[in-house]
Amino acid sequence: MIEPNGPSGTETIVLTGAGLTVADVEAVARHGARATLDDAARARMQEARDVIERLVAEGEVVYGVTTGFGALATRFVPPADAARLQENLLMSHAAGVGSPLPREVVRAMLLLRANTLALGHSGCRPLIVDRLLAVLERGLHPSVPEQGSVGASGDLAPLAHLALPIIGRGWVEVGGQHVPALVGLREVGLEPLVLEAKEGLALLNGTQLMSAIGALLLADADRLVQTASVAAAISVEAALGTDVAFAAPYQLARPHPGQIAVAAELRHLLRDSALQASHKGLSHKVQDPYSLRCVPQVHGAVRDAFDHLRRVLDIELNSATDNPLVFPQGGVVDEDALATGGGLVISGGNFHGEPIALALDFAKLAVAELGAISERRTAMLLDERLSGGLPAFLASGSGLDSGLMILQYTAAALASENKVLAHPASVDSVPTSANQEDHVSMGPIAARHARTVLAHVELILAIELVVATQALDARLGADGPAPGAGVAEARRRVRGRVEHLDGDREPGPDIAAATDLVRSGALVDLAVS
Repeated sequence: MIEPNGPSGTETIVLTGAGLTVADVEAVARHGARATLDDAARARMQEARDVIERLVAEGEVVYGVTTGFGALATRFVPPADAARLQENLLMSHAAGVGSPLPREVVRAMLLLRANTLALGHSGCRPLIVDRLLAVLERGLHPSVPEQGSVGASGDLAPLAHLALPIIGRGWVEVGGQHVPALVGLREVGLEPLVLEAKEGLALLNGTQLMSAIGALLLADADRLVQTASVAAAISVEAALGTDVAFAAPYQLARPHPGQIAVAAELRHLLRDSALQASHKGLSHKVQDPYSLRCVPQVHGAVRDAFDHLRRVLDIELNSATDNPLVFPQGGVVDEDALATGGGLVISGGNFHGEPIALALDFAKLAVAELGAISERRTAMLLDERLSGGLPAFLASGSGLDSGLMILQYTAAALASENKVLAHPASVDSVPTSANQEDHVSMGPIAARHARTVLAHVELILAIELVVATQALDARLGADGPAPGAGVAEARRRVRGRVEHLDGDREPGPDIAAATDLVRSGALVDLAVS
C-alpha cells in the first residue's frame, strides 16, 4: 500500500506483508521512498510473538526456537540461552565473501526482509521490523558480501551480514564511509538491539538477496526491452528494412503477448516514414535478415520471459520465507505432531529458492538473447556487403579511418561472455549442513549472473544506438526522406549526447553517453503509443 505524501514529500510504502511491487522496491531502493509498518500487520506480528514466548517459557521443543540449527536441530537449548542462541546464529552465519553488494541491493533486501516479517508468521517482535526500517530510513547500509549463499536455507550468509548491524556487529556504509556497526549506529542515533528467541532465525532465513536483485533487475529489464525496440527501429530504417513483417494481422496469427506488443512498438516508431515509402516498391530485398524481420518474435519472447519473472516476484516479495513459521490460530497440522508446539509452529521449506532461481535463470537467458540479436544488427550495418550501400564500417575515409569497426568487436565480446554466464545456475546443487540441506537452489548465483548479463546488454544496445544512428545519418544524407516519427526523435536524442562521427576519435565517451541513455530509460517513451 502506498501513501502518496510522506513527511519529506516522498511517497511512503506501508508494509502489510502483501501487495508489495517491483515499483515499490525500486522506489525505496533507488529513490528514497519511506516504508512503515501497517498497524494490522503489527498486531499479527505480536500475536505470533506471544506464541513463541509461551513455547519458550514452557520448554517446548521447537526447531530454531529451543533447538540448534540445520544438522544440529536435535540439540535442545534451554530457555535461559535463547537470546545467546540468536546472537551466535547471526555471528556464525556471517561468512560471506567477495565484493560488497551495491547500496541499492542492500536497501531492497532491508525492505523485503521487513515485509516478509510483517506477514506475522515469523514470531519476532514488531520492534525488529521497526529497527530494519529505521536503519533503511537513516541511510545506514549494512556491508553485505555478494558471495556465500547457495539459496537454501535461503540466503543465510548475506542475510546474516544484513542483520548483524542491528545488534551492533559487522560493518555498515553511512555517508559514503565504511565503519564498524557500533560507530554507524551512534552516528544515526540508534542503539544495538538484544535479540530474543527465534528472532535471529527470523532475520536470516529467506530469499531476500535473490529477490532483491531480481526486483531491481526486472525494473531495469522493463526499460531495456523497450529501448531495444527503439534501437531496432533505427536499425530497420538505416538498413532499408521493411515494416511489412510487423503488420498487426500477421502478428495476430501467432499471438504471443510479447510479440504483439513489440510489433506494435515498431509500427509506432516507424509511423509516417517517408524513408519506408521511398523503397517499398524496390526489389533490393525480398526479405530482411532475421535480426530485423524477427524482432517481434525474439524481443517479444524476451518480454514474455520477463513477465514470468514478474509473476514469480509478485508472489515471492509477499511471502513468508523463513523457518519455522508460526500459525497462532492453530488447526493447520496435528497438534500431537512432534516439535510443532501443539500444532502452532510448522517447520518446512519456504526458504528454498527454487521458484526464483528458475525464473532468474530464464530471465538471464532471455536478456542474453536480446544482446545477441542486437549485436547481429550492429554487425550488419557495419558490413558493406550487407548494409545496402552504406560505407564500410561507416567510416568517413576508407582506409585512413576505421570508423565504428571496433565497436562491433566489443559487442561481440560481451555477447560471447553472456553465453557463458547464461548457463543455468539452478541445475546445480551442492549439499550443505552435513547433508541435512541436501538440495539447494543456487538462486543467488543466478541473480548475480543475471545482473551482470543485463549490464552487458545495456552496453550492447548502447553500441547499436551509436552505430545505427551513424548509419541512419549516412542513409539520409543532407536531404533524404525522413524516417519514422519515433525514429527521427530517437535520432535527435542520441545526437544530443553523441556527435556524428566525421573522423576517427576515441569511442569510449560515445559508448558511455549512449549507455546512460539506455540505463536511464530516456528513450522508452518513444516506444509507447
